[in-house]
Amino acid sequence: MRTEAWLFAGVAWFFLVTDVLYAAWSRDPAGTAALTVAFLMATLVSYFFAVTYRRRGLRPEDRKNGEVHDRAGPVDFFPPHSVLPVCTAFGAAVLALGVVFGLWLAVIGVGIVAGGVAGMAFEFLGHD
Repeated sequence: MRTEAWLFAGVAWFFLVTDVLYAAWSRDPAGTAALTVAFLMATLVSYFFAVTYRRRGLRPEDRKNGEVHDRAGPVDFFPPHSVLPVCTAFGAAVLALGVVFGLWLAVIGVGIVAGGVAGMAFEFLGHD
């Protein structure tokens, strides 16, 4: 994960330099905003890889003496069936209808989407 963190840090650095130069010479707010978002996304991915490397250390494929059987065993936790993705999709549909028919319906849709997303984020919080 360390290599991936450095790779995306380089991508983030490229977007930062490009963003600063573009903002200084073009004075275009749309392109500057797009480059800023690209920089932030690359920084987020780099941060994720760096934190994962710090928590888990080297993977078997990162070591020179790593073997295939080092990866054997359970991969990770995969959640069972959940109704929360359907709830979130329903909330998104209500939100889209709210944009068309009225603010009151959009507010209800935002509430449903927020509940579904929070449920998916925290459903298996205590699971190891």
